[in-house]
Amino acid sequence: MAVERKARAKINLALHVTGRRADGYHLLDSIVAFAETGDRILVAPAAKLTLTVTGPMAAGLTAGPDNLVLRAARALGQGRGAAITLDKHLPVASGIGGGSADAAATLLALGDLWGCALPEPAAVLALGADVPVCLAGHAARMQGIGEIITPLTLPEAHLVLVNPGFGLATADVFRALIRRDNPAIEMTKVPLPDAAALADWLSRLRNDLQAPAERLAPGIATVIAALEAQRGCLLARMSGSGATCFGLFATAETAAAAATALARPGWWVRAAALAG
Repeated sequence: MAVERKARAKINLALHVTGRRADGYHLLDSIVAFAETGDRILVAPAAKLTLTVTGPMAAGLTAGPDNLVLRAARALGQGRGAAITLDKHLPVASGIGGGSADAAATLLALGDLWGCALPEPAAVLALGADVPVCLAGHAARMQGIGEIITPLTLPEAHLVLVNPGFGLATADVFRALIRRDNPAIEMTKVPLPDAAALADWLSRLRNDLQAPAERLAPGIATVIAALEAQRGCLLARMSGSGATCFGLFATAETAAAAATALARPGWWVRAAALAG
């Protein structure tokens, strides 16, 4: 009896850094959504806990005990066994929550396999700031250090995701941040009617990590400029701490055409629907 779960890419449509706690954790205010592309988690009964990593992005990961998938399994399992397969399709350290989405999918899959409840919220948050919202699995406003999640309804829209072929360490990007007490997100009336209205609202917001990431890796600005040049692109921005960027489009056709036009050696490019 195997159980499979999708681990969809997490997209920060906007990300404001609003403060820093005494313990060093940054306070965030983010509009988070998901793309209909990502990794897969497959779990099956076994006497002990094991992890196998497959897929086109498997080379970027090890199956050692520090892998977030195994950490999530241990947080839930309390000694239970399972054979876990991570089919890796998202770039590693790319700002689209691949590791967090994998951990959340692992918790959900193993909860079904073992017939047990999910761990306490504090244990989930300890796995990473993005794990709670990935576990919720729907568009949301995420605040605090990731523990405050308010569901949102977003209109139909499409994305083109572009990673320039390199990763960025989140800690390095935060260290390069000049201001850490930025204004919070100004919410709009929801639900928004269409992708154009979504883009208009998002254009008044920002990703506070984009400027420091561009200073560390100027190639990010190149990706954003290439996305902005595509017909039908309503907004282009970096997700999370980078280096993956997204373009927002109204239709699947314009997104697919842009993805085709953006294909080049070394770039990871995907068109996908924006999921709620």
